[in-house]
Amino acid sequence: MTGAVRAEWTKARSLPSTGWLVCVVALGMVALGLAVTGTLRVDECGDDPCVLDTVRLSLAGVQVAQVGAAVLGVLLVTGEYATGTIRPSLVAVPRREQVLAAKVVVVGALTTAGATVGVVGALLVARSVLPSRGFTAEAGYPQSTLLHDLTQRAAVGTVLYLVLVALLGAGIGLLVRDTGVAVTMMMAVLFLGPVLALFVSDPDWQGWLHRYAPTDAGLAVQATRDLASLRIAPWPGLALVGGYAAAVVLAGGVALRRRDA
Repeated sequence: MTGAVRAEWTKARSLPSTGWLVCVVALGMVALGLAVTGTLRVDECGDDPCVLDTVRLSLAGVQVAQVGAAVLGVLLVTGEYATGTIRPSLVAVPRREQVLAAKVVVVGALTTAGATVGVVGALLVARSVLPSRGFTAEAGYPQSTLLHDLTQRAAVGTVLYLVLVALLGAGIGLLVRDTGVAVTMMMAVLFLGPVLALFVSDPDWQGWLHRYAPTDAGLAVQATRDLASLRIAPWPGLALVGGYAAAVVLAGGVALRRRDA
């Protein structure tokens, strides 16, 4: 198993896109978080007090980072099928469940590294920017610090969400074996539910989409205010995405085991 992980790591490191996509995950979190928090002003609320979830807004860069994570998961799988290197890989490691496990480990590790840097960076940027925009402790907005339990949950949950998105991409890549198709399917998985919710007028259907669509369900873990208004609780929402990812990865593993290279 150690040899299989090392082999997958070598293949991932040899792809020029790997480093760029990890940077997209990290820098996307920080850049969009800065763009959002840097344009907020507490005095724009007028006479009514603002009730903004500044932690969630600080982590808004997850909308960009999840695209990088999804494409990373896809490319680390489909790249081998595109170049034909999957054949020598399976000759070197005949037990295909080991190949699957090694891919999961490498995809998860790379995404965790990029996501952790991005989340911590986004929170640090918000901590330095928000007080100058009027979001101070005196106004009812505590600083975005990892010492706060809700902020910790939002930070850890965001990292886990991005890892699950990358694993979803890897699972879909194993199923379809084509980079373009797999990336298109992942974009549909991430954005189709929220887009449909904008056009559906029935509130029951809207609630169902927000509750079970992977993006809305998974990102409920970022909420630190007005938790009672959430369609799904933070950890159950993330667990639902984990179930999606596990099902797709297992299906990809079955396809890897039964189909020829």
